[in-house]
Amino acid sequence: MRGAPDPRDPSGRTRAGARALPVVPVRARGLVVEGADGRRYLDCSTAAGAPVLGHHHPVVLEAVRRALDTGAPSRTRGLAPPVEDAFAAELLATLPPGFARHARVRVLGPAGGDALAAARTLVREATGRFMVPRAEEYPGDGSGAAPAARPAGGEPPAGLVLAPLRVRDGVLPVPDARIRRIRRITAGRAVPLVVDETETGLGRTGTLWAVEHSGVVPDVLVLPPAIGGGLPLTALVHHQDLDPGGPARDTRRGNRLALAAGTAILAHVRERGLAAHAAALGARMLDRLRSSAGEFPCVGEVRGRGLVIGVELVADPGGPGAAPGRRSAGPSVPGRPLVPGRPSPSGRSPLPLPGRAAATGRPGATVAPGARAAAAVRRECLRRGLIVDLVGPSGTVIALTPPLTLTEEQAAAVLDRLTEAIRTVAHARPSAGPPVPE
Repeated sequence: MRGAPDPRDPSGRTRAGARALPVVPVRARGLVVEGADGRRYLDCSTAAGAPVLGHHHPVVLEAVRRALDTGAPSRTRGLAPPVEDAFAAELLATLPPGFARHARVRVLGPAGGDALAAARTLVREATGRFMVPRAEEYPGDGSGAAPAARPAGGEPPAGLVLAPLRVRDGVLPVPDARIRRIRRITAGRAVPLVVDETETGLGRTGTLWAVEHSGVVPDVLVLPPAIGGGLPLTALVHHQDLDPGGPARDTRRGNRLALAAGTAILAHVRERGLAAHAAALGARMLDRLRSSAGEFPCVGEVRGRGLVIGVELVADPGGPGAAPGRRSAGPSVPGRPLVPGRPSPSGRSPLPLPGRAAATGRPGATVAPGARAAAAVRRECLRRGLIVDLVGPSGTVIALTPPLTLTEEQAAAVLDRLTEAIRTVAHARPSAGPPVPE
């Protein structure tokens, strides 16, 4: 008889699907993750669904323990427990007053896509129309026009989804002026604006909600799954005029423990001023990365906002693009968002399509310039005890999304390890090996 599989085996042979990183986490606290091999890593890959306060924050643990001690049911189908009322009240306290006064909170199912799907259903029912496109699918052409002003067949869409900063697409902030222009046009045509904060909410960009940088008030705000502190919770906030009335369609409501965790997280982020902390510390990290980027011809652009930072690799060591002059310090918010198939803000060639295939090393896939370097930097970071993400259509952008509890000392350690990893790759010989599979 074969022995039981070893849970410490990082190869992933006992699991369906590939494992992106050869790390088996067994313990975590704050920024630090400990692997089964005893090594400790600084985890800067906490965007989207991971806790904004870091792993197992005491505030979250205490809130969950108190919720357990009440003995109330963990889920009440079709009923709103008191903890849901507390969550809604705390959430409304984080919103701009002009939005909060007319807002309604919807607590939804546990899946990450539930809130965005519910937002699309909401605006379709409110307008009687169907199409709900994303703003990046219709990039501006410089004329000031937007998709809601140029609808196919003369009918505007049911709504427009806008992400103020798209992390998975390559850490691409949408310029505030463009967000304001889109808001003016959508408001003028009675098209609800759905702001997707899945990757940016809860203070990550330096304001509690990334859309606040522009001063725009949306019609619908999609909250990140991180609001549950690692527990299953999604929600959205919308203007009361979009409320269809009648009983709620989603009767699953929220998990009571996740709601307790979410209430504690919202209060802690707001009361401790963690959004302002993210803005200040993130600005210093961006400045240091941009200052050191001149040393590495393979680094193209450093961009981001708050504690959402991207370092784009544009050439592989020894490759044709590895020459001085390929760098662009660039502003935190590029002149326009980078769209696959279109020129980047720094004028480089369009990124290849489709999707992430170019970074996987699969047969037949075209490897984009910088993809091998980015994968190599990720490996070098891991060797130094730093976990980062690869994002962008071709996996050429190193993404840093640490928790809001990051300290100055930890930030310095993160940047030291990342800079040393880039230096090692930049000075290495060219390699024909494929990038790390994603």
